[in-house]
Amino acid sequence: MTKTFDGSLALELRGVHKTYGGKPAVNGLDLRVPRGQMLCLLGPNGAGKTTTIEMCEGFISPTSGTIRVLGLDPTTQADQVRARIGIMLQGGGSYSGIRVREMLHLAASYNQNPHDPDWLMELLGLEGVARHTYRRLSGGQKQRLSLALAVISRPELVFLDEPTAGMDAQSRLAVWRLIDALKRDGTTIVLTTHLMDEAEALADYIAIIDQGELIAEGTPSELMTRTANPQVTVSTNEAIDVERFARDSGIGLDLVRPLHYRVHAAGTPELLVRLTEALARQGVLAHRIDTAHRNLEDVFLDLTGRELRS
Repeated sequence: MTKTFDGSLALELRGVHKTYGGKPAVNGLDLRVPRGQMLCLLGPNGAGKTTTIEMCEGFISPTSGTIRVLGLDPTTQADQVRARIGIMLQGGGSYSGIRVREMLHLAASYNQNPHDPDWLMELLGLEGVARHTYRRLSGGQKQRLSLALAVISRPELVFLDEPTAGMDAQSRLAVWRLIDALKRDGTTIVLTTHLMDEAEALADYIAIIDQGELIAEGTPSELMTRTANPQVTVSTNEAIDVERFARDSGIGLDLVRPLHYRVHAAGTPELLVRLTEALARQGVLAHRIDTAHRNLEDVFLDLTGRELRS
């Protein structure tokens, strides 16, 4: 059943606060998600993502502010909300002794117009384990089953919390195909993920939160092009002495991963000359120098910081 994109809101948060013991977990959050769109909620660990999602699902109540899910208040109308949404449970959401096909057909029987369980098994690569009990499934297979259970009722709005966490590349592609099918069907999707390429590829709109506050929002392209100057990265055949490099050239570097560096200055012809000359003075060969606009990971790290937090 294809739904209409009429511009109305599937999800709206206004001035939402949630405190625990006087400490804010969510601090004045405003979000709006039109029907039929996919919002990706990004943030470091402890940013307030899970608390926000649980308030929208009606499992916890906001300290103040208003939330509307499909026009309903999830605090006072939780049963009505949950009848119209899908929730991907990280704990699996299945009985340990039931078989995969049985679980999906049982879930389908609870709904008037469910998706075909066999189609979901085929799309998510679960056909080979259809007769396996839940306890025999691998972690990735349990994740895919949890996703199938979240969407089998054809929800108007589905919440996906880290849907591809711990999955291999093939499983991720299968999940992405299902998400794409849901979007074509008009389902509104709210997704949390730590995978920047996933957010970049799938989201219509991205909201980045940190310490419970919204710090940036926009389409992926809007967020990535808010800097006009291209970013320079370099990969080398051996490690650079970063402190010496900065003294010799006046150019700062960040180590992104072993032998891969991000330059602190915007890419210009003059900068590239200074960069290669400084590398030559250390006897380091550049395997690759790239000049490009920042990707979503760069934006995320610039906004939320590059250091691990306690």
